[in-house]
Parts: sequence; structure tokens; C-alpha cells
Amino acid sequence: MNLFDRYLLREWLKMLGLLLAATMGLLTMAALYDNLRDFIQIGVGLGDVALYYATLMPSQLSVVLPLAMLLSLLFVLGKLHRNNELLSMRAAGLNIFATTRALWLAGALLCGVSLLLNAHVVPWSVETARSLRESFEFRAESRIAPSDMIGITSSVTFDTQRQNRMWFINRYSRFSGIAHGVSVSELTSKRQEKNRIFARAASYDATNRAWTFRDGREMHFDPAQGDLQHIATFTEKTFPQFNEDPALMLLIDRRPGELSFNELGRITRHFSSEDDPKLARYETRYYSLLFDTLGPLIIIAIAIPFAMSGVRVSPAVGVSKSIGLFFMYYLLVTLATLLGGNGVLNPVWAALIPNLAMTGLATYFFGRMR
Repeated sequence: MNLFDRYLLREWLKMLGLLLAATMGLLTMAALYDNLRDFIQIGVGLGDVALYYATLMPSQLSVVLPLAMLLSLLFVLGKLHRNNELLSMRAAGLNIFATTRALWLAGALLCGVSLLLNAHVVPWSVETARSLRESFEFRAESRIAPSDMIGITSSVTFDTQRQNRMWFINRYSRFSGIAHGVSVSELTSKRQEKNRIFARAASYDATNRAWTFRDGREMHFDPAQGDLQHIATFTEKTFPQFNEDPALMLLIDRRPGELSFNELGRITRHFSSEDDPKLARYETRYYSLLFDTLGPLIIIAIAIPFAMSGVRVSPAVGVSKSIGLFFMYYLLVTLATLLGGNGVLNPVWAALIPNLAMTGLATYFFGRMR
């Protein structure tokens, strides 16, 4: 790296750091506004509140990094362009890629950082922050309710076409891990019911991957006619073939935006061979996070033509263009996500189209540069 490369990289990284700090601060204030009152009402201590927000904030990095990159690049390159520093470099015989090679190298490294964030840091942050929030709620509920009534999720349904089983749980305690009012129907390959298990309560053994039912009855049907053939009651019975994880059952009812990359991948892998209409939403979100790792290079490809063509009177000019550009990008993301979630587009294409559109836009702007 020559002197100009180091100078350009240093100026950009300083502005990027400032924008990241400012944006993360604003998001922290927004999160405080949303949740702090609830925490105070349930008696969460100051230390626990600080731990929660410290855990939550890394999940926002993947969101603010693209915007901070674009704004910082527009500001720094626009400043260099107004001072004729970039013009001097090009007059010395360096083309546009040689002049900005330090930025491209940094963009490639940030693609790796984005992949690391989406694969490890953000999933840890999302899942740990959710666990902390639930623990605060469990602690508050434990003061006024018995253990089996803490952290209740009502009306849990789960259809596993691969195992031909349909579950219905009246209420499930995320605190005790006990399901109440459980009904499981075993079906034939033609989706005809052959067995049904009712139980007052049931629990999942994660070690043995099996469910144990208590105070229930087992009903056997003629699959062809649907007639009841036999009823057997039991006090406690373990079904080794029932290996559905309740954590996965609860994930499928959450919105895709609330789940981490790892949780989305788990849902996608589990239901990949099933014709579940819910799956498209989770697949679209999963592939969007995967393709977003190319965002730093796309942003650099767009920012350079914006900052280095035409006359820059003020950095506000580049900022205003970036706002319009990001509005268009997120409009495309919202539209593609909607189409992918409703099955109109293949989830892979729904996640890829916004990035392809931005790549095409960057290619167009580069083609106009002289």
C-alpha cells in the first residue's frame, strides 16, 4: 500500500467508526424507549438491564454496517473530490480502480466480517438477548404463579409430514418444559389417522430425544374407515419414536425477522423436504441474510461513482442521494420478501433480486464514469 492508500483508508475508517458509534447509540436509545419501562415494571435490576442491552446491541451491527459504510464513503470521497485530491491521482496516471484499491480490499475484508457477524455474532446476540428477556419475565411471573404456569405459550401446533405426525399442545411452559393438554395424531402416508394420543401433561427428554406422556390414553383407528378400534389408558408412557424438539415447535410460530440466522437455517433444513406453506417466509429471510454478506462490495461500487463524478458542493448532496438509494433498496427488499414469502418467487431469487438490482445499478454508474 502506498501513501495515498493508507491516507484514504485511514480517513474512511475514522468516519466509519464515528457513524457506527452514532448509529448504534441511536438504536440503543430506541431500544431503551421500547423496553425499559417494561423492565422497570417487572422489577429488573440496573445490572441486568445493562447486560441485556450490551448483549442485544451486536445484533444491530449487520443492519447499521451497510448504511454507515455508504455514508462514510460518500463523505470521505466527496471531500477528496472537492479538494481535487482524486483528480490529482488520476492525472498522475492511476485509473479509478488503482486509486480506490484500498477501499476494495477493505470491502472484501468486510464481506468476511459480515459473514462472521451473520453466522456467529448476531445469532449469539439474538438468542442470548431473548433468553435474558425471558428469564426476566420468568422471574417476575414466579412471584405470583406456580412453576408450571410460568412462560406459557398457548395453542402450539406442529405438523411433521416427514414423520406423519400432527401435534397440538394447549399450553407449553418454556420455564418448566412441560406441555399441558397434549394431542398427537399418527397418520399413514395418505394422511389418514391411525393412532391418537391424549395426555394431561408431557415432557421432552433432550438427551434421549423422546417424549414422555402422563395421565393419558391411546386410541387406535381403522385408517380406511376412520372407526375407533381400541382405547388404552396409561399413567406414564414414553414414546421413543416421538423426537420432535419443542424448541423447534416454538420457532415455527415466530416471525422470521425475530429469528437468528442459525434458527432460520434449522427451520429450513428440517422442513426442506416438506410442502409447508410457512417455509417460504423463513427460507427467504435465511437466504437474504446469506446474500447480504456481499453488501460491502456492492456499496463501494455504488458510492465511488456517486462521490467521484460531478461537482460536490457539500457532503449533504451525497447523503441525500444515499438516502434515496437506500430507500429504493429497502423497497426492493420488502417487495421481494413479500413475493418470496407468498410463494410467488423462489426464496433464493427473492433474496437475490435486490442485490442483483444494486449490482446492475453500480455497473450502470461505473459505465457513465469517464
